[in-house]
Amino acid sequence: MFALAATLSLSSFVSGCSESADSPAPEAESTQAVKNEVTVPISAVTVALVDPGEGPHEVLAPHPAMGATQQVTLRTTNRIRQQINNQADQELSSPALTIPLTAAADEHGARLTIGKVTTPDAKLSGGLGPAEGSHAGFTVNPRGAITSLRLSPPADATDAVRSAIEQAFYQAVYSAVVFPDEPIGVGAVWTMQQQVSGGVTLDQITTARLAERDGNRVVVTVDVMQKPKSEIWNLPNDAGMLTVEDFVMKGSGTVTMDLGLPLPIDGLISLGGDQTYADPETLTRLKQSTGSTVQWGG
Repeated sequence: MFALAATLSLSSFVSGCSESADSPAPEAESTQAVKNEVTVPISAVTVALVDPGEGPHEVLAPHPAMGATQQVTLRTTNRIRQQINNQADQELSSPALTIPLTAAADEHGARLTIGKVTTPDAKLSGGLGPAEGSHAGFTVNPRGAITSLRLSPPADATDAVRSAIEQAFYQAVYSAVVFPDEPIGVGAVWTMQQQVSGGVTLDQITTARLAERDGNRVVVTVDVMQKPKSEIWNLPNDAGMLTVEDFVMKGSGTVTMDLGLPLPIDGLISLGGDQTYADPETLTRLKQSTGSTVQWGG
């Protein structure tokens, strides 16, 4: 979810330094290349139980009945401010989106129908009409991990609209709660580790705690941390490399789920931090302040 802010802003930095490095991210490129549904694999999640919590204990997992439907709204923000050397700050934030969804449990996980999408961004707002009634989907494994994102971008939507909606869904994907295989009770703690690909590949480590449970209704709190897998980013198209001088990205939140429904029913996860990247050849430095939120609700 959260690596997309860094990916987008880094792409802007690279395009300003080299004409050959402004290609779109692989996910966006593959999605825009087709008119019908495309399936994008999502990296695997490794789950480790730290504390089973208090009894009674039970193995928990989403188990919506086939055809079970749900209406929920996904809201996302993605904030990016950056500075190259001593130049003026640049505002590269993506527009906030509000996406009403009707979710239906299917044999893969969940099929999503998009309602009337809104944004405070006047420029993007005028092109959102074709998105209403289009579809997306999550392929979900028995533990609740999203293993692929299915996208059906409307053919008559602009690239900016498709990109904004796709980014919102990626944010949702990387904020999903995955349960351990072992029985757990209230107070249980477990970790979820997942690789988030982009311009800089990140390890995302989420520590989850089962705060409340009432039958199928569960409340899970999360603390999220991201760190780069390497201190070197080799730019696409042999455009050179950047080094990661400093990287801080962390956040927290709460997610409320009904295990009999396909999607969370409520929740908010926020993530933010500051990063510094450098070009070892030119000594150019890019400083960023980034942040994102994923919110579920009515």
